[in-house]
Amino acid sequence: MIARATNDLTIRVATVNGSGSQSSNLVLTNAIFRLGIPVAPKNVFPSNIEGLPTWFDVRLSPQGYQCRSREVDILVALNATTWHNDVPGVKPGGVIVHEASYPLSGPTKRDDVTYYAVPFAELVKAHVEQGAMRKYLVNMIYVGVLTELLGIDIALVEDAMRAQFRGKAAAVVSNMDAVRAGVEYARTHLEKRDGYRLEPMTGKTDGLMFMDGNRAAALGALMGGCTVAAWYPITPSSSLCESFIQLCERYRVDPQTNQRKFAVIQAEDELAAIGMVFGATWAGARAMTSTSGPGLSLMAEFAGLGYFAELPGVIFDVQRAGPSTGLPTRTMQADLAFVHTLSHGDTKHIVLLPGTVRESYEFSMAAFDLADRFQTPVFVLSDLDLGMNLWLTPPLEYPERGFDRGKVLSAEDLDRVGSWGRYRDVDRDGIAYRTLPGTPHVNAGFFTRGSGHDEDARYTESPEVWQRTLDRLARKYETARAAVPAPVVEQAGHAVAILAFGTTHHAVVEARASLRENGIETDYLRVRALPLSPEIAAFIGRHERVYVVEQNRDGQLFGILRAELPTHLIARLRSVRHYNGVPIDASAVADPILAAEQTPAVIAE
Repeated sequence: MIARATNDLTIRVATVNGSGSQSSNLVLTNAIFRLGIPVAPKNVFPSNIEGLPTWFDVRLSPQGYQCRSREVDILVALNATTWHNDVPGVKPGGVIVHEASYPLSGPTKRDDVTYYAVPFAELVKAHVEQGAMRKYLVNMIYVGVLTELLGIDIALVEDAMRAQFRGKAAAVVSNMDAVRAGVEYARTHLEKRDGYRLEPMTGKTDGLMFMDGNRAAALGALMGGCTVAAWYPITPSSSLCESFIQLCERYRVDPQTNQRKFAVIQAEDELAAIGMVFGATWAGARAMTSTSGPGLSLMAEFAGLGYFAELPGVIFDVQRAGPSTGLPTRTMQADLAFVHTLSHGDTKHIVLLPGTVRESYEFSMAAFDLADRFQTPVFVLSDLDLGMNLWLTPPLEYPERGFDRGKVLSAEDLDRVGSWGRYRDVDRDGIAYRTLPGTPHVNAGFFTRGSGHDEDARYTESPEVWQRTLDRLARKYETARAAVPAPVVEQAGHAVAILAFGTTHHAVVEARASLRENGIETDYLRVRALPLSPEIAAFIGRHERVYVVEQNRDGQLFGILRAELPTHLIARLRSVRHYNGVPIDASAVADPILAAEQTPAVIAE
C-alpha cells in the first residue's frame, strides 16, 4: 500500500534530548515554510536536560491547520530506545527513515509501510571529523535525506540554515555539509518508493511569521508598560521572563546614559516573586510575574491579598500537566478553576484566555490596563503548547492607544474632591479611587489593608461593613464582564454547537470541518476571559446541545458554566475532555461529538 500525499502529511522525528535535534527540526520546519506550505511544529520533550526520548512533529496541511495530528506519515527514527514503540504509530502506507542498524523484527517489521535504511552513524563518522560534534550533526543528515526524498530545494534549506545560525558562518558551513551528505546518500542509495512529495504553494503563508506565545506575551508586557518583573524559573514559563529581559535590554536602556529603565528580579521562590509584584504596583509601576501550576500554589496567599487590598498585578500562568510536579513538559488546561478563585475565602479573579500568538500579545497588553483599571490581580492563562511551540501568526500590530491607569487621583483631583476614601465606591461600579505614593498633596495618603476595613481603610470587624466590602468586590467583578475580551462567535443557526477556550481552538477548527464531512454542522463560541460574558448564556440558549471541549480531566470550564447558567440551560451542555498531556488533536474533538450525535435517542417507556 502506497499512501500518496502532496503537502498534507505529518513528519515525526524521534531522537534523544540534548542531541541538538532542535536545530535540525527547526531548519526542516523553516525550509518547508519557505515553500509556502502552512506548517505547525509540535515539540514533545522530556523534563530532563539530556538523555531521554524526545519527539518533534512537523504538521503540513494546505488548509493551514495548526493543531497536532494523530496520524504519522513519515517517521525519522533516530532513537533505538523508542524504536519498537515508534514504528507501530506510523499509518499504513507511511514511510520510516531509520538508522540502518536497527533490527526489523516483531513490531518493527511491517508490510504496509516503506522503509528507508540509512547508516546515520557511519555517515556522520565519515563526514564529521570532530567526535564531539557528531551527535549534533547526525540530525542534519536526516534533514538532507528528507530534502531529497520529498523534493525540497536545497537552496531553501540553506536559507533556513542561515536564519537558524544567524551570524555563525562556521556553523552554517558544518551543518550544511551534513545536510549535503544526507542528500547525496539518499540520491545514490535510496530508490523512491513512496507517494509523499512537497510542492511550492502560493498565497497560503503570505505575511505570516513564526513566533511562540511566551515571546509574544513578553513583547505585550513591554508594550503594555511593564517595567518590573519578579519571577522564579519554572517550566514552561521561564522563556517568557527571559524574553522580557532580552526585550528590555534592547528597548529599555537609554542609549546615551546606558541607564536601565526596568527592574527584573529573580526571587527566591514564587511567593516572594508575587509579593515583589504587588509592592511595585502599589508604588505605581506596572509589574508582572510568570509561572506555572506549582508556582501558583505558592502564590495563593498573596493573590488573596492583592484581591482584597486591591493591588494591581499581572500573573502569567503557562499551564502544564499537574497535580503536584506532574509532567513539567506536557501541556494541559487544568489551572482554570484554581486560578479563577485562587486564595482562601470568597475570591474571584479576572482571567484572560488567549488561544493564539496574536492574542498572547494583545491580552498581555490588555492585562496591565485591566489590572490598573480594576485594581486587582489579572491572570493570563496560556499553556505549554501555546507558550513554547512555534505558531504561524500574522505580524503583531503596534498599539495605537495609551495606557488606561484607571481611577488614579492626581493632586489637582484631590484639590477638587477634598476628602476621599480608599475603598469607597462612589460610582457604584465596585471600583474605588486610589492615589500613587509621592502624589504632592496633604490628602494623598491612605492605608492599604489586607484585614477587615471600612470605606476609609480603617480597621473594623463590623459584620455589616465586612458584608458590604465583599458585595462591593463582587460588584467590581460584575463590572469586569463588559471590560474583558468578548467571546468569538461563529453561528449560522445550527442545533449543535461547540464551546472551547485557549489552544483547544485549533483542534476545534479542524474538527468542525471533519464533522461537516460527516453531515454534522456546528456553531462555535470561543471563551476568551473570565468573568463570563452574558453573550455566552444567550449563545447556549440558542442551541439544543453544546459540547464544551477542554484539556483537563474534570471539565473545569464545564463546571464554571454549570455554576453560572440558569437551570434550564445546564442540561444542554455536554463535556468533551482531553488530558493525556500532549496537545489536543481534531479527532479528540470530532470523535466523541460524532458518536454522540449519531447515537439514537433512548426513549423511556
